Amino acid sequence: MPSASSGSAREGTAGALTPNGDPVLAARFAVPREPKTFVRRPRVAERLTRALAGPGRLVLVNGPAGAGKTLLLAGLAATSTLRGRMVWLTVESGDNAPGNFWAYVLEALRHHGVALPDAIGVPARPDEVDDSLLSRLAAYLNGRTEPVILVLDEFERVSAPEVADELQFVLHHAGAGLRLILVSRTEPLLPLHRYRAAGEVTDIRGADLAFRPGETAELARRHGLPLSDEAARTLTERTGGWAAGLRLCILAAQRADDPETFLKEFETGQSTVADFLLAEVLQTQSAASQDLLLRTSICERTHPGLANALTGRDDAALVLAELERANAFVEPIGHSWYRLHPLFAEILRVHLNTRHPGLERELHGTAARWLSDAGLLTEALPHAADASDWTFAADRLVDDLAIGQIFTGLDADRLGELFTRMPPDTPGPAADLVRAACGLARYDIDRGLADLGRAERNLPPVEAQGASAAHLSCALLRVLAGRLLGSPGMTEIAARRAAELDARGVLSKRLEAHPEIRALRLAAQGSAQLWAGRFGAARAALTAVVEAADGPSTVLPRHESLGRLALIDFLEGWPGRAEAHARRAITEAERSGMPHSARTSLGHLVLAAVETERDDLASARTHLHRAILPSPCSRDPIVASWLVVTRSRLLLAGGNPAKALRVLDGIREVPSTEIPSPWVDVQVALAAAAAHTALGRPQAAAEALAGRPDAGPECVIASVRARLAADDGEAARSLLDTLPGPDGQGPAVTVRILLVRAEAARTPGNEATVQHLVARALAVARPERLGRPFLEAGPWLQELLDRRPALGKAHGWLPTGLVAKPRAVHTGGDVLVPVTEPLSDREREVLGRLAQMMSTEEIAVDLFLSVNTVKTHLRNIYRKLAVTGRREAVRRARELHLL
Repeated sequence: MPSASSGSAREGTAGALTPNGDPVLAARFAVPREPKTFVRRPRVAERLTRALAGPGRLVLVNGPAGAGKTLLLAGLAATSTLRGRMVWLTVESGDNAPGNFWAYVLEALRHHGVALPDAIGVPARPDEVDDSLLSRLAAYLNGRTEPVILVLDEFERVSAPEVADELQFVLHHAGAGLRLILVSRTEPLLPLHRYRAAGEVTDIRGADLAFRPGETAELARRHGLPLSDEAARTLTERTGGWAAGLRLCILAAQRADDPETFLKEFETGQSTVADFLLAEVLQTQSAASQDLLLRTSICERTHPGLANALTGRDDAALVLAELERANAFVEPIGHSWYRLHPLFAEILRVHLNTRHPGLERELHGTAARWLSDAGLLTEALPHAADASDWTFAADRLVDDLAIGQIFTGLDADRLGELFTRMPPDTPGPAADLVRAACGLARYDIDRGLADLGRAERNLPPVEAQGASAAHLSCALLRVLAGRLLGSPGMTEIAARRAAELDARGVLSKRLEAHPEIRALRLAAQGSAQLWAGRFGAARAALTAVVEAADGPSTVLPRHESLGRLALIDFLEGWPGRAEAHARRAITEAERSGMPHSARTSLGHLVLAAVETERDDLASARTHLHRAILPSPCSRDPIVASWLVVTRSRLLLAGGNPAKALRVLDGIREVPSTEIPSPWVDVQVALAAAAAHTALGRPQAAAEALAGRPDAGPECVIASVRARLAADDGEAARSLLDTLPGPDGQGPAVTVRILLVRAEAARTPGNEATVQHLVARALAVARPERLGRPFLEAGPWLQELLDRRPALGKAHGWLPTGLVAKPRAVHTGGDVLVPVTEPLSDREREVLGRLAQMMSTEEIAVDLFLSVNTVKTHLRNIYRKLAVTGRREAVRRARELHLL
């Protein structure tokens, strides 16, 4: 099959159209040319070459602007080994439409000489692409004898999850026929953790791209500026090896009398570099161009319309284009937007304040209004803040219905930090709403409620023009406050108010643009219902959040809802389901890059509880340690309460009942709520009763459980155990009559019901019934490996298993203390050698996946482990089973009923 060749461009490319009907821009397929001053860096190029020759399918070149990412790849494309083999596509923001993206990918392949079959087809609509087209493309690539090397430059412009999912599909199914190189300022939305766990991705980071002193010296030499080793080292350190900064400093130093001294003295604003840039770049421009450069320097990027607003002129488009052509440190970044070099912009701002004192604040105000009117609120707000126009900033945030972004989304931290600068006397209900949102986001309920109350008192009537957004924002904040207060009543009243405002239809377009509003409301409702013990209603609301459309703006409520669903699963006795939800919660946060300060630790707390149930105390302690790291979310009453209970349960499981009791006193430190949580009360009572029982104080255990007639089967079980420990069999049997049957309960509850019935049935002549109940409990517990209920049952169970070893024969997952006799394995012939060291829980998990024919890499991904950790577990399994390979380990494990 033909290889990609840049010299065999398809004749029809010039006439091709996108699904929008626009002509395909062939310039996007061009590999950038290397400038004469380009410095080849073999250490980085060799890594890329090895990656493309190896088994990995993905290369990620990730670094800040100006780091030299694109030129690195362009230089690689020009080497003898790769010349003509790379398919290049420069990505633009319009490629967030899946149909447009794949239309350009297909045209790029054809442009660079890949003979795609006509049967693959082309996307028909800009907003979607047919799955069968992607399947046909992947199948074609998979059948190639030589892989296609596809470079997607500036991939940070793609933020659509569906495009990332489709790219992942093609990459996965193309097999060895595709090598994908993503050049991006940010990590793409692909499941990079899986590729990294499998060793199938090569990462080239900003640190790899940074110049080293020798490379800096070579760059200076190519510019005609020889540098001593010391000067090269100093310049590299001062610029951090940033490619664009190095070149700028070298260009500035070329005309200095003493270049090395110049580079050492360089300071932004007040320096010879600033003097040079002002004299050689700014002052060589016309007065109109100078004025535009100075005024637009306050913006991270500028548009001709914005520049016209800042200058009061109408010719900014022509001026910016001329500055770009003149290499006046003005860079086009697409769609008529331009960006000044950051260093140049900083120097211009200093000069602006010198030439026009006081003008910068006025310019920020103008920029804020223009950007806001253009629908670029997140860019407008910092300008409003720099203009000290906080009333405008708050009004626009509320009117846009963007107040939820203070809690969730990519801008949450930035917005929170921005509005902490707002003076406390900023007037108006919008300012009060923003202050309330910032307080609630920090879990400062008192401050949040005070500001919210003031906003409510000053809101105009909902019928007033433009008042609907403020009323809906107010209702949302009241919902969130009700959640923190543990008040389902407040939450539901406010949620109904929000639904009424939504039904008016006035805000429908803004609500579509801000899905976080609904997600935050439902997550808060679910949390309030969970606190009140209404698990069914809580599950419905939280599931609606999880099943809603994915996206950066809803990451926090999805992450939080998954953790709460995990807790509900655990409380209802389903540890396996709880584990699945908890791991999804953690993965959601990792995948989205959510800051640790914004994450809830509930996922790790639930995993700690699950591992305690399985008697894997080491894993439980690891999760507990991760959960207690400082975070504002620790003030969440649900998280704080469950942390206390989980710590107590783990201490008890570790043989320290006295400390487990003392830890329960920490429940008094949980943030106060409007109503107590019934399930928290029950869980604390259960933990206290278990600790008292372990200390030989059954009466204290019974007292801890008293007064809870409708607390559920777990309380009845604990009460029966306390009565049996006190030799009050009659009271125990009376309580057993109120215990529901095991059917329909979660496995953790079912096992305990069966075991307590077995314990109560221990009377002369009733041995068969006891064995039957224990056998049923073992069968129910086995899929979940629930060892803790059997350890809690007491010494009678171990005595039974010692007398009737056949009961535990098929249950190698049981804790070691319950199965005293060691198992044996074959070492050849008829000789049996006992296993003196049992498999750990994690080793049994790995062994189970071995039996499913999973590779080492697949096991690592499935268990969230590194490949090296899985290999260590495999070596331990082989040693303990006295085998040398996978198949033998699985065969012997089956002989021993370990599988």
